[in-house]
Amino acid sequence: MMPIGLVELTERASLQTRIDRKYVIPSAKLDVLLRGIEPGARVLEIDGERDFAYESVYFDTPDLTSYLGAAHRRRRRFKLRTRTYVDSALCWVEVKTRGPRGSTVKTRLPYDPDDRDTLTDEGRRFAGDVLDSDAAVGKTLVSTYRRTTLFLPATASRTTIDTGLVWTSALTGASRALPDRVVIETKTGSTPSSTDRLLWRHGHRPVRISKYGTGMAALHADLPHHPWRRVLDRHVTL
Repeated sequence: MMPIGLVELTERASLQTRIDRKYVIPSAKLDVLLRGIEPGARVLEIDGERDFAYESVYFDTPDLTSYLGAAHRRRRRFKLRTRTYVDSALCWVEVKTRGPRGSTVKTRLPYDPDDRDTLTDEGRRFAGDVLDSDAAVGKTLVSTYRRTTLFLPATASRTTIDTGLVWTSALTGASRALPDRVVIETKTGSTPSSTDRLLWRHGHRPVRISKYGTGMAALHADLPHHPWRRVLDRHVTL
């Protein structure tokens, strides 16, 4: 597969407002799927590497407004996190909100990776401005994984493939891993990508999985978890 650089990928498929479809598949089925990827697809490559370590630190209010908004499918739900690209030591503070027709809107600000475990005054002001709220927030969950990113020129969309997902609760210190599962996300405009159609042909349908919501539900059995029950039952041992 031919490479694509980060600058070109960002120019051609930034997709800060997008439709996300997510799938969880057994790791053993990944190679078969990759052989069917759209001709002309390109893989993100930076300094000769195509597989990158990610760390996301999630923040929420003391009464878990962000988590409960997702658990109860509230229209004005949000996620607040720092996202660190570990290999390149780049970091952002990001707010994800809901846009029209179920789209995801991501707003972000460059951030010091040394501060990724907390929200500085600048980070709090940024989040408060995006969310129009001054509610106090604290660290609740950390997720780590490795990601490969594909660019699909036919739809100017992206497909990400996440492996080695580990969740760690900042509230209890407990951890949960998904060593034999792959999380695939397609990030498109309004039109499904060829990756979506490939997955459908192999019998894989989109599922409700949120690295924050599902991770919190997996680590805190007392929390409401209806949107992620199917994923929890099929792919995560509670």
